[in-house]
Amino acid sequence: QVQLVESGGGLVQPGESLRLSCKASGSIFRINAMGWYRQAPEKERELVAAVTSIGSTNYADSVKGRFTITRDNAKNTVYLQMNSLKPEDTAVYYCNAKIARWRTSGLEESDYWGQGTQVTVSS
Repeated sequence: QVQLVESGGGLVQPGESLRLSCKASGSIFRINAMGWYRQAPEKERELVAAVTSIGSTNYADSVKGRFTITRDNAKNTVYLQMNSLKPEDTAVYYCNAKIARWRTSGLEESDYWGQGTQVTVSS
């Protein structure tokens, strides 16, 4: 089994910062891409930022210059540093990881999700 456990959400005022963490654990052969998605009320889930196993990153236009995604491969952990937060960043943030595991049929990659952490930006 594989688990993704997130932490770091909360309530902040506009302009403040938060740092989200997500640690993967379990029967893992290799973690490929890791990323953060978010879903606001009555909106679809959207990609916020992603990082490959070698550190290449991409960001949603709405967060470029404000958010930074990093990962610590030794700890199977991905981080999202969020600066200059805006009310429109309010959402549930989900960690995602593409993880390769050995199965009876061979090595397979699957998507795994964290439970979600609430980020609220409000004055």
